[in-house]
Amino acid sequence: MTNSISTRVAVLGSGPAGLTAAIYAARAGLSPVVIQGIQPGGQLTTTTDVENYPGFRDVIQGPWLMEEMQAQAEHVGTKVVWDHISSVDLSRRPFRLNGDGGTQYSADTLVIATGAQASWLGLPSEEHMKGRGASACATCDGFFYRGKRVAVIGGGNTAVEEALYLTNHSHDVTLIHRRDTLRAEKILQDRLFANPNIKVIWDSEVVEFVGGGDPEALIGLDIRNKRNGEVTRVPVEGAFVAIGHKPATELFAGQLDLDEDGYIKVEAGTTRTSVEGVFACGDVMDKIYRQAVTAAGTGCMAALDAEKYLAAQEYQALAAE
Repeated sequence: MTNSISTRVAVLGSGPAGLTAAIYAARAGLSPVVIQGIQPGGQLTTTTDVENYPGFRDVIQGPWLMEEMQAQAEHVGTKVVWDHISSVDLSRRPFRLNGDGGTQYSADTLVIATGAQASWLGLPSEEHMKGRGASACATCDGFFYRGKRVAVIGGGNTAVEEALYLTNHSHDVTLIHRRDTLRAEKILQDRLFANPNIKVIWDSEVVEFVGGGDPEALIGLDIRNKRNGEVTRVPVEGAFVAIGHKPATELFAGQLDLDEDGYIKVEAGTTRTSVEGVFACGDVMDKIYRQAVTAAGTGCMAALDAEKYLAAQEYQALAAE
């Protein structure tokens, strides 16, 4: 027999945005259901030291923070289920969601907090050095490399912005780009070229993240010049991959309005999407800030928007009687 779960608020995703939305919805008496997805806890579960989340004077661990958020959400009345949603139907109410395991969910409102994944180069050595010097977020991790040599890999707006940001912590920043021109906006390029603490290596691709020491940490990047094939080593202690993000919105293509990069469009100042009763929060709708604290903030907004929507629906139903 097919298992079915009905809820007033379904939350897709269990990172800071989804769990914050669940906490607020649960405290409003809406008994939300959080469907965790393929990465319970979101991207913070792959982050070790977290030093920029408010409320903790000492460095905390990302997985621990997400465990605490989930425990808090469950404590105030959230039901958390592990499942992966394979299809959704937003054309009728209640909304329908189908899980991989055969469970069918129906929801009066839907909060989408499926996040976005950083794009990586795909090198085995890169995977090995994650958390040991390889990062995809200078704003998150740049502070840990103050006074050290760092590199940014990429040539778009994000890469240039991260290189400029890292000069707050390092006087030796190298931007490595596989082409001979940048794709970033001209105003950003002008700022980059005017900064004496940034040098650019053109026409080069990273072929190896090099570790060393005990405990092992990043000591350099081996790069190949695409014109002559020569491989050289750039000594760095931090390397930030900035080649873009991919929002997890495949489920919603054709059902919700997405922007040119696949992020869910929301009404300015709200989390309301193009479908009434569907709300989006966190990195799935935010391509600019992408921080745990901003994700949590929009999660709060989504829950309040959902609560307001449900209250309006109830009022209209009573008025029609």
